[in-house]
Amino acid sequence: MTSSTYTADTIGEPAAVLSVSPVVLPAPGRAVDLHVRVSAPVAGSDLPIILLSHGHGPSNNLSSLNGYAPLANYWAAHGFVVIQPTHLSSRTLRLDPGTPGAPLYWRSRAEDMKLILDQLDVIETAVPQLLGRLDRSKVAVAGHSMGGHTASVLLGARLTDPHDGTEVDLAEPRIKAGVLLAAPGRGGDALTEFVAQNYPFLLTTDFSGMTTPALVVAGDNDPSAHLTVRGAAWHTDPYVLAPGPKSLLTLFGAEHGLGGVSGYDVAETTDENPERVAAVQRLTWAYLRSELYPGDPAWRTACEVLTARPDPLGRVESK
Repeated sequence: MTSSTYTADTIGEPAAVLSVSPVVLPAPGRAVDLHVRVSAPVAGSDLPIILLSHGHGPSNNLSSLNGYAPLANYWAAHGFVVIQPTHLSSRTLRLDPGTPGAPLYWRSRAEDMKLILDQLDVIETAVPQLLGRLDRSKVAVAGHSMGGHTASVLLGARLTDPHDGTEVDLAEPRIKAGVLLAAPGRGGDALTEFVAQNYPFLLTTDFSGMTTPALVVAGDNDPSAHLTVRGAAWHTDPYVLAPGPKSLLTLFGAEHGLGGVSGYDVAETTDENPERVAAVQRLTWAYLRSELYPGDPAWRTACEVLTARPDPLGRVESK
């Protein structure tokens, strides 16, 4: 399936998908080598790339290359190569709690994505069905929850390293667009006392330099009371506090799982809703499609479909 398959009035039929894991990328200096899953349409060329960063939920395997199948499968079936790392925060690795960067490994997570882009040749060699089929000029990042924080710093958000007081700039110019799903908002007095004490890197999050185009997806019933005192609006901060171009998709009634994006029928989803997941699939795909291919009408069409319903699942605003 090539990039010309999609038209203004249809997303197109899903293509057959190949998925290979683990693909092991050498990572000197990292606690373990980087393991990734690669999912891609069986056919097609000049395929754009999405780097998908998992969250830090309570499950053992969703926070790894084995999670987020509803998103990875959909995006791959509609023309993207999706690469999912297992970050050092994953419970599947069972790292010693004293490992540098524990427990959330905020810097390592972003470095994982840069390592993937540095080693696309290694990935093509390990997955020979992909050889010569990647369009390395069209790269996006997506992340859910803590993965949304990872995506935000790669898109240009900054913070102060609580260990040495230096300003951290991990913006990655090879990434041209992003999707932040239920991502953390600003720090300071917006955080709970527990988060401020235990995850101090979140205290200084600054979205003013996050200039790369991004879609922020937030549920209006996602208060995340263990993280913030601001309620569900906190998750809209990456849109409100960042410069344009940005878009915000607010999902009505959605909680932190956004209907179940982290996996099929998983216990940690508190708002199981296949229709909501389908909307997230369509709208995120359409946004990245139009950002990476200027002039493609997919995003405009998807927004029109969303608002045309008598009982819309959400609303979109842009700046």
